[in-house]
Amino acid sequence: MTGVMPGAMTWGRTRSYAVRLVELARASSGWLRSCLGPRREGDRGQIGVLALGLFVLATVLILGAIDVTAAQLARMRLLDAADSAALDAADALDERAAYEGGVLDQLALTNESVAGAAGAHLARTPMPPGIRSWSVVADTGTSDGATAVVTVRGTATLPMSGWVLESLGGSVTITVTSRARAPLG
Repeated sequence: MTGVMPGAMTWGRTRSYAVRLVELARASSGWLRSCLGPRREGDRGQIGVLALGLFVLATVLILGAIDVTAAQLARMRLLDAADSAALDAADALDERAAYEGGVLDQLALTNESVAGAAGAHLARTPMPPGIRSWSVVADTGTSDGATAVVTVRGTATLPMSGWVLESLGGSVTITVTSRARAPLG
């Protein structure tokens, strides 16, 4: 044992274990192949079809999520415009009704004054991104003479599938309603 390095015996034993482990793996893989049956040549390349299908599915889901997000953002921008139009319309005093009935604790609103003020507000407000057109709906008015109810309908632009909808003659229409009051007290 003189002249032999202390780790040399360990390396030889480790190497023989590694060789046996490789031989065992080769033998078991042959046994596994025999259990699974013969490999058919027609099965080659099937993982590529699966990978392609999963890629297409993931792409469609991502593009759909982008369009849904764009529609939600357009809805929020349209709701902001309806809110500001309702606040402007809540201050729209109907002069004829105010002179006839007087101004008590709230402004006298009519359907015409609310619709006119909301339409004028939308006309002078720049259109936000993601919305192609907007208009005040006929439901705009007042329900109790004090609350301005403004309904705005807009057409949203979808970045990914919008061209498909346009080629089919469709679009994404969003309708929002907002209410506002202007108490005097």
